[in-house]
Amino acid sequence: MHDPASSRFGDSCLSPEPPAVHAKVLRDELVSAAEWVAQYLNELPQGPVSRPLPPQERSLLREGRLRQRGGEFDSVLDFVRNEIAPYPTGNGHPAFFAWINSPPAPAGIIAELLACAINATCGMGESALMDLERGTVRMLADLAGLPDGAGGVLTSGGSMANLLALATARTWFLTRRGSGTGPDFDRDHARLTLYYSAQAHMSVAKAAACIGLPAHRLRPVATDTHDRLDPAALRAAVTADLDEGLLPFCTVTTLGTTATGAVDPLEPATDLCRSVGMWHHADGAWGGLGAGVPALAPRYAGVGGVDSLTVDPHKTLSVPVGCGALLVPNPEHLHTAFAHQASYLTAGEPDALQWLSHATIELTRPGTRALGLWATLHHLGRDGVTGLIEHYLALADRLRERITAEPRLQLLAGGPWPVACFRITDPDGGDPDALHTRIARRVQDNRRAYLATVAVHDRTVLRAALCNYRTTTDDLELLIREVLHAADAEQSAAGTDQPPQHR
Repeated sequence: MHDPASSRFGDSCLSPEPPAVHAKVLRDELVSAAEWVAQYLNELPQGPVSRPLPPQERSLLREGRLRQRGGEFDSVLDFVRNEIAPYPTGNGHPAFFAWINSPPAPAGIIAELLACAINATCGMGESALMDLERGTVRMLADLAGLPDGAGGVLTSGGSMANLLALATARTWFLTRRGSGTGPDFDRDHARLTLYYSAQAHMSVAKAAACIGLPAHRLRPVATDTHDRLDPAALRAAVTADLDEGLLPFCTVTTLGTTATGAVDPLEPATDLCRSVGMWHHADGAWGGLGAGVPALAPRYAGVGGVDSLTVDPHKTLSVPVGCGALLVPNPEHLHTAFAHQASYLTAGEPDALQWLSHATIELTRPGTRALGLWATLHHLGRDGVTGLIEHYLALADRLRERITAEPRLQLLAGGPWPVACFRITDPDGGDPDALHTRIARRVQDNRRAYLATVAVHDRTVLRAALCNYRTTTDDLELLIREVLHAADAEQSAAGTDQPPQHR
């Protein structure tokens, strides 16, 4: 009688059953996948920036129907090649300027594959990848300008890092007041108040909602003419709330705002936080590593004095998507907020290091973040990190120069981080905000370049962010041409008598 287990475990003459495959089959498919990846990345700049997913294809992907019998192992690559890769978001293309989404660094691609094969969790137990995460976090903290002894934890991105930061700040604040639990917790938690720049990323307000802060206790603080948080307005808001009997517990500054690339002043915010007993969190998802760049360093004075800092390596460093970080000068604050015990989880020897799950809400954590980050940093080195950021800054300067030199375009905002916000000069008639939305859509639909819109000073503007290491000045020229062509098309569609001015 045939033993069903023999084909899986005992009889080497029979094909192994899924999920197992023969070693040669796995090798051949890995080689094929590697060849396809290299070709895909090499040809990417020559293709369209984006391609809409046909409705019928979208429906098939969404159905999620699983066949009764398994499919062929070698069909996985075919599926990706034919059904997934042709319809990208666009952020791998050098003419993609819409969002702060970077292409994957080659070293990170290889590292993520290797980490998947090892498949160690970086949450519980001890593994080399967990210690590697501790080391790469230390590298990031050093690059960011935090003091010796700083630590932290890798996250899925800036949104999760900001959530962890606010939860840590709440625990720290209430514990210091002696109201970390019981009725005192309920009383004080109902008065907690959060402050952040009006230009802060939306993940800050979302994180506040996740830890139970209602919208009426969130304080978006006014910004100055350079889109930076106004320290005087912050102090006035905090003072007013203290007079009302509320509990200001945390201020969030932003290092590299999404809309315009502004950097909030750090030292005045820290001084205020120290004087009233607040936590100072800096959201540097995009711009958290600016302290090591000579052109940016003066704006980062005092970064070592913040209580926590978000950094997104998958933005600034092109680590593959899914790698953010929360950095803290005092890692014990994370352990106080998140360490929990269970009888089925013991940390081994009494003097063993805290598991990384004790510094976050995740227990199961992938090793891809640590190895992808380490490989990218290893390939770049400290000089390479600085050079990469300086490449983006130089491109942004060039783009702003081209916009300023073009009579039909007006530069409205941008910097110091690499972003340019601009508009068509004196559009003829109609709603200028709607016009710029349509121009952006036309550029996107033409698929040769891709940019988005954003609200700046209550006006809808075109926004181009520079975060692709493969972008060149030729791509900037292409973007300018595409915007002007789209403006001409809008002018023609409006039926104006004026001939197009772009040549």
